[in-house]
Amino acid sequence: MMVRGRGTATIYYGIGNTGMPNPSSAFVEVMEDGSVSVLCGAADMGQGSTTVLAQIVATDFGIPLHRVHVTTADTGSTPEAGVSSASRQTYVSGNACRAASAQAKQVLLDRAVELLDEPADNLIVADGVVTVANDPDRSVPVPEVALACRKAGRLSVGSGTFNPPTGDLDRETGQGDAYGTFAFATHVAEVEVDTETGEVTVLGLWAAHDVGTAINPQAAEGQIEGGVAIGLGYATMEEVVVEEGHIRTRTFSDYMIPTALDVPPIYSLLVEEPTPSGPYGAKGLGEPPTVAAAAAIANAVYDAIGVRIMELPLTAERVYLAMLSAPPRML
Repeated sequence: MMVRGRGTATIYYGIGNTGMPNPSSAFVEVMEDGSVSVLCGAADMGQGSTTVLAQIVATDFGIPLHRVHVTTADTGSTPEAGVSSASRQTYVSGNACRAASAQAKQVLLDRAVELLDEPADNLIVADGVVTVANDPDRSVPVPEVALACRKAGRLSVGSGTFNPPTGDLDRETGQGDAYGTFAFATHVAEVEVDTETGEVTVLGLWAAHDVGTAINPQAAEGQIEGGVAIGLGYATMEEVVVEEGHIRTRTFSDYMIPTALDVPPIYSLLVEEPTPSGPYGAKGLGEPPTVAAAAAIANAVYDAIGVRIMELPLTAERVYLAMLSAPPRML
């Protein structure tokens, strides 16, 4: 007989290293053609941090994305940004880039003050020009300002650093300001269980994530979908078998991971509640999508069969044996 169940799981996740310094740094330079060069050591492993940093700087200067050129993870030329772990790069390196942008922009404004005969707080840098805020007809192109800086012996370069605000943790209780910000998420899973074989089929997964501000909504949805797929494998099939000290699942022929045929529909929901300490209100989204998926699936299986299984993965054998050992239930 086939029975269905639904389960939920809610998590919170600290962004960055726990209760310890984990700073990042960046350099930003406005070139003579008005484009912007960014140097930052953040390693992009496919999560899209390079694109996000480019978007942040493009927004800082009000220029199209293609006018920002980012160099990352080059130990010979980029400043330290820390490791790409703890879902930290958008939050930490994004803030470092913003600080560097602000410094480079200030160099432009200081020179534009002389060119436009206006105080710096009345000038706006956007769309490739420096404009007088209350008189849009008075402006000067950014390339002209950058060239004027160089002629005056100044380079329109900025550097920036950011270290999440954290405090010392109590060694006995673990209490304290462990993270600069937290991510939150709730997942819902729907499953179908074959009571004759114990086979679990995940029919759908819904994942709502607090992302602060979605710098790149499409990339954020992709990150959620990928993380949920990893959680699906953790919940239903991935298992390292060790017998007498020897690992038996040593290849992908016997260590199962989800394929495209195993992944059900995943529905991503972006909840945007800007965090004050993030770049444009953004938080990290690297690891949180993986955390809640397995728990939601396990809860859905419990809802379906009335047996709480405390070990993963939820293989057909494990589920079937759990049902056999459980008290009778009207399904």
